[in-house]
Amino acid sequence: MKNLVGACMFGQSGGPTSVINASAAGVITEALKQKNITAVYGAAHGIKGILDEQFFDMGKEDLQEIMLLKNTPSSALGSCRYKLKDASVDDTDYKRILEVFQKYNIRYFFYNGGNDSMDTCNKVSKYLLSVGYECNIIGVPKTIDNDLYGTDHCPGYASAAKYVATTMMELNLDAKVYDKGQITIVEIMGRNAGWLTAAAALASYKGLGADLIYLPEIPFSADKFLADVKRVADANNGKCIVAVSEGIKTEEGVYVAEALSAAKAKDNFGHTQLGGLAANLAQLVSERIGGKVRGIEFSLMQRCGAHIASAVDVEEAFLAGQTAVRAAVDGETDKMVVFERDMSDGSYKCNLKLMPVDLAANTEKTVPLEWIVNDGTMLSKEFVDYALPLIQGDSKAPLEDGLPRFARLKKVIAAH
Repeated sequence: MKNLVGACMFGQSGGPTSVINASAAGVITEALKQKNITAVYGAAHGIKGILDEQFFDMGKEDLQEIMLLKNTPSSALGSCRYKLKDASVDDTDYKRILEVFQKYNIRYFFYNGGNDSMDTCNKVSKYLLSVGYECNIIGVPKTIDNDLYGTDHCPGYASAAKYVATTMMELNLDAKVYDKGQITIVEIMGRNAGWLTAAAALASYKGLGADLIYLPEIPFSADKFLADVKRVADANNGKCIVAVSEGIKTEEGVYVAEALSAAKAKDNFGHTQLGGLAANLAQLVSERIGGKVRGIEFSLMQRCGAHIASAVDVEEAFLAGQTAVRAAVDGETDKMVVFERDMSDGSYKCNLKLMPVDLAANTEKTVPLEWIVNDGTMLSKEFVDYALPLIQGDSKAPLEDGLPRFARLKKVIAAH
């Protein structure tokens, strides 16, 4: 609906990244410029903040602090992993959302997140449409997993990929220090799509990365893995560096992390909480091959490493937020901002467009199988050509006493 006049609500959801706040800065600064938007609210902890009627008046923030969000990692407004039930099963949450939106005259809703967050956008949009409440809803993409369908890449991925590739290069140099052999197994995030683990190949193509890379797209065999590691170690004075996705699965579809450890907990979306795979594989290698073996888990550092953020990533994340607001004010709704790669003149450009949000909700984009080579243990040059343009440039927070000066929001609770 075009020419809607009312307030806007912005929320962050899912795992934080080093650039999700850049999208927040894009949404907030653009929304504050729009005449049709009467107030700008930031939900505390995503959709839960709306349900709890806990959100901040972003118009009370200093513009300088809002702009510092561009280089501030994590989710400044707070995040959540809260799954809305289908309205046909239980519409309690939807009635509450409608109640809050009516109370504050919220006519624009922007939700920043991954697959599950786009599902939330889609559900809320359809419910509000069904009850006749006019509200334009746009999803702003975010995920280091890079697995959102319909977009060339996702904000957050490039900076995490740059962290992975750089750290793999540093680990490679460290592993070469001693004349004795060492097998190093590095666990990298990625549940069902191996995009982030694939970034280790950027280091490999520089001659300073992993010898072997294992992604969820290829069924994992422990016997083949052990044979691969032994072959590489035997040829390199006992040294081998492995990058492995936390989400690798057996031929039967069982997560290896789950199979090698005690029963894992699940989150509110029913996803198994992975982790600890590197340590378990290191133990397996130690028992079956022997020698010095080290398991390393990049864990949270890979997603919050703003000190090594990609300038391309930061700017595109900011533009995604701005684009969402402009689209909503122009009457678009139930859409997600997507990136389209333009190499028409031989250099990388990114065009921002819109796609129906239901196409992205609960659909995952995986690494093309033709990009996985060397019997499932390395990435092709096509992947390198895909990823390299995304990690270009540095974008860091200004320094204060030698340390990053991150945004300090006042977080003034919105009053009605």
